[in-house]
Amino acid sequence: MLLFRKRAEMPSPDRILPGRPTPLPTAERHFVNGRPLKGPYPEGTETVIFGLGCFWGAERKFWQLGDGIWVTAVGYAAGTTPNPTYEEVCSGLTGHNEVVLVAYDPAVMPFGRLLQTFWESHDPTQGMRQGNDVGTQYRSGVYLTDPQRRAEAEASRDAYAAALAAQGYGPITTEIRDAGPFYFAEDYHQQYLAKNPGGYCGLGGTGVACPIGTGVRSAAE
Repeated sequence: MLLFRKRAEMPSPDRILPGRPTPLPTAERHFVNGRPLKGPYPEGTETVIFGLGCFWGAERKFWQLGDGIWVTAVGYAAGTTPNPTYEEVCSGLTGHNEVVLVAYDPAVMPFGRLLQTFWESHDPTQGMRQGNDVGTQYRSGVYLTDPQRRAEAEASRDAYAAALAAQGYGPITTEIRDAGPFYFAEDYHQQYLAKNPGGYCGLGGTGVACPIGTGVRSAAE
């Protein structure tokens, strides 16, 4: 338990790992749709970064939304260490979160639909954990590449907080802030559950519906 307690606290500045100046090698194209992982993205495409637990299952939630999703990628954000490795992030000494970058067309896939998927796909009341996954890299977060989306993100948080409270859940611990650097994770993490359909997915929502969204249909419907 002591180990978990340490890993569930943000590291002090004197313990932050130094990282490296160059990006880690990663996949060039999305394993599912073949599009360039790092772009260029089409004109009008927007991006947002979500943290909601282990990024393997989290990424699948978003690429499965279908039309309007240009590309997804997993990586590390909201920390300090430059260009961290997966092992360094898991040490709890980089401050990073496991996250999903979503590049989408807001004319087809409204931002509210992404927020609804985010809230309903995990339990945002658990602090530095999701289920049995414990550590700073499993915290809930919305990292905005467009600061003008903040009001919508915060309104969705408040609406879902009320819905959760009505079902007996505690307060939401999700951090909502402007995005800092996004570091692409290693090749084998990208679209992991498409490459390994029987792989681990620790994601689990609360079962409480989020009272926002647009009714946009997913590819699975």
